[in-house]
This record gives sequence, structure tokens and C-alpha cells, in this order.
Amino acid sequence: MMILIVSGVEGVRNCAEAIAKQLGMQVEFASGRRGATDALRRKEFAVVVLDETLADGDPAAAEAIWERSGLAIPMQINFALSGAARIIREIRSAIQRRQREQDAAQRAAREDIGAELKNTLNGLLLQSQLALAERGLPNQVVQKLRMVEDLAGKLRLQLAASPSADGEKKGAAKLHP
Repeated sequence: MMILIVSGVEGVRNCAEAIAKQLGMQVEFASGRRGATDALRRKEFAVVVLDETLADGDPAAAEAIWERSGLAIPMQINFALSGAARIIREIRSAIQRRQREQDAAQRAAREDIGAELKNTLNGLLLQSQLALAERGLPNQVVQKLRMVEDLAGKLRLQLAASPSADGEKKGAAKLHP
């Protein structure tokens, strides 16, 4: 993960070095719009930190940077008023918040997929059982329908097994071999 810091303030490079050291992330520095947009074209960043004085002084530049920042966490900080420790805390907090949001979205997606699979599986089981109830089916068809019913039943049991909190990701992996 990389961080892009955009500021024209003297001494921000020192702050960028402190951020890199404290967060264990690579930090790239740009002094203005052109450097920032060039960096955003070349690489993907986890966080884009724009100096508030730059954003206030040139709103069009700030807008161009935000438009090109993609999925990066956008942050606007006044480097003239904020110390490195505060900036590091804010960046760390933003990254952690983004991670929690992504985890919650993945959990919700797994639950939605699980619910859809269960509904489809129930329909498959019901249709298999209804087909097996028909009289006069050839033996080969009955065997294949029983196999489909058996496989659907096994899959239903696997989906019904609720993974523990620690094994939630392992349980999700079972759905995606």
C-alpha cells in the first residue's frame, strides 16, 4: 500500500518520511497538481492526502486530484497546523475504518450469496423430489435424479453448517473451491 501526499508547504517531506516509518508504508510526495496527477496515473494509492491550503487556494486542482484518485482514501489536512503525530493518527484511523468497511461489505456479500445458494438449492431439491415422485420413469433417469438429490442434500448440509467467528473465512472458502 502506498500513500500520496500533495503539498507545497516546506518541510512536508520530513513529515512524509515520518509517516512512512510509522505506518510501514511507502509514501510518495507531490508538490502540486501536475506532480499529483502524474503520480496517480502511474500508480494506485491507498491514501491520497491533500494539503488543505493547496485545496483552498486552487479548488480546480483539488478536484482534478480527487477525480484521479480512484479508490484511494481521500484526506484533506492542513499541514501548517497539524503535526506529524496527528497526521499519522488520522491516516491510520482512515485506513482502519476502510478495512472495517471492506470486511463488513465482504461479510454481507457472503451472506447474500449464501442465501441465494440456499434458495436455489431448496428449489433443486424440491424439483428433484417432485420428479422422483413421477411414476414410470426409466431406471437410469431415477438414478440420476437420486444422485442430483443426494448432491444437493450434501451441499445444503455444508451451507447449513455455520462457521465459527474465527473460521468465518474458512467457511466462506468452502463455497468457492
